[in-house]
This record gives sequence, C-alpha cells and structure tokens, in this order.
Amino acid sequence: SKKINKQRRWSILLHISSEFIIFAVVMKDFAAIDFETANGECTSVCSVGLVVVRDGMIADRFYSLIHPEPDYYTYWNTRVHGLTQNDTDCAPVFPEVWRKVEPLIAGLPLVAHNKAFDERCLKAVFRCYQMDYPDYPFLCTLVKSRRVWPQGRHNLDVIAARCGYNLTDHHHALADAEACAAIALQIL
Repeated sequence: SKKINKQRRWSILLHISSEFIIFAVVMKDFAAIDFETANGECTSVCSVGLVVVRDGMIADRFYSLIHPEPDYYTYWNTRVHGLTQNDTDCAPVFPEVWRKVEPLIAGLPLVAHNKAFDERCLKAVFRCYQMDYPDYPFLCTLVKSRRVWPQGRHNLDVIAARCGYNLTDHHHALADAEACAAIALQIL
C-alpha cells in the first residue's frame, strides 16, 4: 500500500513536472503578433508586426503594410495608428503578406496583447480571402496581465512598462509586437 502511494505521488509529480517543462519550452518559443486596422471591419488589416522568439531570444522581426479590405480609412483608426490610404495604396494584399509570415511562425503559438482583437482579425481576413485557417494556438498577455496585476490599467504601454519595456511607438504594429513579446517573456 505504501509502495503504491509512493508510485502514485511520483506519477503525479512527474506529470506536473512534465507539464511545467512543456509550458516553459512553449513560452520560450512563440511569435508575438499585432495588427492595425483601417476601419471598424476586422478584415481591414492595414499593417502587421511580428516578433519571433526562439529559446527566449528574439530570432526574427517582420513588418508589412497591407492593402486593407474594405479599402477605406476612418478618422478614428488613422488617429490611433497614423496610417492613411496613401500609405497602403501600393501595399500587398493580405495573402501575399501572409505567405511571408507563415514560414516564420510555423509550429509556434501566437501571442497577442488582446488576443480577442488580433485573433478575430486574423480569422476574418482568412475568411475574406477564402483561405483555410490553420487554427493557430493563441495566447493573450492582456488576460494574463489582469491575473498578475488585478488592479490598475492593462493597456499595452502600461503593462510593457511594468515589465521593464519602454514602448515608444505605440500603435505601430511592429513596436506593439515587440512590447507584447517582452511582456510574454516576463509573465506567460
């Protein structure tokens, strides 16, 4: 009876230990992603920023403007990120950009600050262009930051500062992805 209990405890500890190891490995390898949109439509992604983290270090960065669909900008969206129709008139459409992104993120979970927005945009633009969505695993630094720091604001710039990262170009997709990666390395 004691021998069986010892085996069970070891099994449980081994299981917990192996989950921790898997979790640690996953969080050392991920791709932080951020989209900006031209208007209120989720399909209107007009820029993407991507930071690939491997073994806990930034391994690659990618940024591209995207010709949005539908192709118009609202005053409010431009006010947030500063992009206008002139910036993206000659930009590639989403499928062309994603062909460059896809090999960079192969096998990696995606991380976003406010995953609800970025994942919704990604799924919508895949549908818009009739592309098969590969069901990317998505993690959220916003949700995790609310657990780590229940009080106060949880905006990207605020949480980045709490993690020791100075976000100087907020709402530029690459700068936001870099901040998200810095946060993920600290709290996920």
